This record gives sequence, C-alpha cells and structure tokens, in this order.
Amino acid sequence: GAFLMAKYQKYAEYKDSGVEWLGEIPDHWQVSKVKYLAPFQVGWTPPTKDDANFIGENLWVNISDLKGKTITSTSKQISDKAAQEASMDITPKGSLMYSFKLSVGAVSFAGCDMYTNEAIASFLDTSKLPLSFLYYVLPKFIIENASTNIYGAKILNQELIKNASLLELPFKEAQIIANFLDYETAKIDTLIANQEKLIELLKEKRQAVISHAVTKGLNPDVAMKDSGVEWLGQVPEHWVVAQLKFNTLEMQTGPFGSQLHAEDYIEDGIPLINPAHMINGVLVPDKQITVDEATQKRLSRHKLEVGDIIFARRGELGRCAIVREENKGWLCGTGSLKAKLNERLIPEYAYLLITSDGLIAELSLESKGSTMDNLNTETLGKVRTPVPPPDEQIAILHYVEQVSGKYENLIQKAESAIQLMQERRTALISAAVIGKIDVRNWQNPNNNNEAKMEFSA
Repeated sequence: GAFLMAKYQKYAEYKDSGVEWLGEIPDHWQVSKVKYLAPFQVGWTPPTKDDANFIGENLWVNISDLKGKTITSTSKQISDKAAQEASMDITPKGSLMYSFKLSVGAVSFAGCDMYTNEAIASFLDTSKLPLSFLYYVLPKFIIENASTNIYGAKILNQELIKNASLLELPFKEAQIIANFLDYETAKIDTLIANQEKLIELLKEKRQAVISHAVTKGLNPDVAMKDSGVEWLGQVPEHWVVAQLKFNTLEMQTGPFGSQLHAEDYIEDGIPLINPAHMINGVLVPDKQITVDEATQKRLSRHKLEVGDIIFARRGELGRCAIVREENKGWLCGTGSLKAKLNERLIPEYAYLLITSDGLIAELSLESKGSTMDNLNTETLGKVRTPVPPPDEQIAILHYVEQVSGKYENLIQKAESAIQLMQERRTALISAAVIGKIDVRNWQNPNNNNEAKMEFSA
C-alpha cells in the first residue's frame, strides 16, 4: 500500500529487526518473545464418556465458538464437577482467546468468565501489552512460528507459541495503535456489510424481475385472466395454464438403488447425475461417480438427451438443470428425475419457471405427503404452469438474459469492492502493528466534534 504511506507518517528512526519476515522496525521497539510479554493458559476437555460432565451452567469454549470479536455464549457447557476435577483455570472476562489447532489464528475476547478446551490459549490482562493490541498482532506473529504437518495444515503447540516473536513497545503507544485499528476496521467493516446487503438485495430483485417476466409476460397492457392457480394469480388471457404432464413426452425417475451398486462406479467414465451435480442450472459431474459403457447400455432408459430437464428428487426442491449438447448420453442418477418436454415448452423457459419461488412453493405442497420433500413423476406431473406461445417464451428468455446480465454486473462490482476493502483492512492492520506507519498522534474523531469523519477510497 502506497495509499497507506501517503496518508500516514512513518517513524523517524528505524532499525533492522533481525527477523527476516519483519524487516525494519521503529528504533525504540524491541523484538521479544511471547513468553516474556504475554502470559497465557490453556483449557481442557472433560472425559466425554461421562455425560454428566456436560450438564451445567459453565460456558466452555470450542474452536468453533470463536466467531466474532467478543463471545458471550458457547455451543457446549460443562458442569461444576468437571471444572473442579480438572482444576481448570477460568478464562476471566476480557481475556483474549487464540485458537492454535484447526482454524489456527482465530481470536475472540471473552465477554464473560468462561472455560476453554485445550486447543485455545487464553491471554490474560497481566500482559505487558494491551490485549486490544494483541488481538491484531497475535494472529500475524504466532502463525510465523507454526510448523506444517504432512497434510499441509499449520500446527502449533504451547512451546511454539511461547517462543514466537513478539514486538515490545510502550504500552500506551500499543494502546493508541489498537484504538486506531478498532476505529478504522469498524469503518471498513460497515462498508463491507453495506456491500453485502446490496448483493442480497440485487439477487432478490433479479429473482423478482425474472419471476414476474416468466409468469406475467412482457406486455404490461395485455388483458389478464385468473389462472386458477394460487401461486400464479393472473396471467395474460391468451396463455394456456396446464399441468406439466400435458406438456411432457416422458418423465422417468433415476435407477433404483438395486440397479446400481458401488462396484459399478469407475473413474472418468460416463457421468451419473445426482442433485449434487446440478449447480446453477448446469451439470457439473464428479469423475468418481461414473460408469462404463456396459452399465450405460444396461441403464439406457436413464440416458439424458439434449433439452431434457433433470430434477433433484430430494433435498432442495426446484433444483434442476437443462441437458446440453455436451451432456448427451450421461445418465440420470438415483437421486434425480428427468423430463422430456413437448414442443410447446422451451426447456430454458421451463427452467426459469421451475426455479421461480412460486413454483417451488407449489412443488413442496404437492410433495408434502411423503416423509421428506420427495419429488416423483406424479407430483411433478401435477404441477400447473403457464404456457405462453413459443415466440413469447423466446422473447421472455432474451429479456431475462439482458436483465440478468445487468444485475450480474452490479453484483460483481459489489463483490470486487468487498475484496478491495478486505485487502485494505489487512494491509492497514499489518502496517500499523509492525510500525510501518506512525499513528501516535491519532485521535478518535468521535471524541472530538470538530474533526470531520473522513472516508477515503
């Protein structure tokens, strides 16, 4: 970041830290170690065979609980008995918890007194540096000391943490750096959250515009009639509304489990398509879940043809995809169902209909009878859909493509803005905690009414 340097001063004097990845540090800072500056304790896990250990009021922190800056609740609690037997040390409110296994480097403050498991180091306020400063520093510094296991994952133990480098600087100066970062990162986080909200809104709006086009057509002045279908409401007068089975040539559920065994699978053969392989309307096969030509022949009635629509039979209703040229000859899997449409319904238009909110609601009403939302040829066949004249279907498809493109563009812009802000956030923290910028004279604008808040790109 050149922008960092432009906006903030550097320290007047620097010296070589002697630590390769750190480079130069401000002259009056020292390189020290965690064990000299920041005492920590680790927790424990009570034996799980005794269920009584986990009945109680005491918060007990797992790695998965370290979400967000401060935590006040945990997914599991432990009993007084378990805490006493282990003579576990409590992690006092305000301590900084650092995960050193699995999601290495996750940090959160304890919002109240709690216990932790053995994969979490709790840094206490007896530290020679403010915990609010360590919150930004520890993830960066301790990870440099981690070793890598055979799977390429970072691993740390208490010894490695104790011996990790840490910078020693005046307490007050470290506190100002922390306050500065709290303020600046909160500002960036708000901007990121706003972009995330915008993305959600754009996606909803895009879906609403598409749903409107496929169910009401493109001409706002056309005469309407009641469709007789609750989710659909009014449709253009000249449209037909019909059950899907009257516009399909055939529907076929995938092969029964008994027709297909694990030993039939080969690698890089002819793909089988199950719900997991339908991603945003496109077929994405798994090369482990494929069969040879003999099996394809035996299951030939399950072969996919161009223009077929393949549906998920369980799980997410309305999950489907259109079979394209390059998917010809692939097979409908056990978890799927395929439908061949007649010439009155264009596959792409049918796809938009089926993935619209209204039709998904209708599907789940129809399929409620079974133990799980389960789609079969009968329930799918009963669903009523609008059938505009083919030329209108084509016009709707063109319109939807334009609209989608427009929204897709806006969504991508927002996504790249988020990425830039995240990079900026990381760069700012990094520059501040290793002394590349000098913020000692920084004052919180919120404490001073004359200072204007400045948002700079």
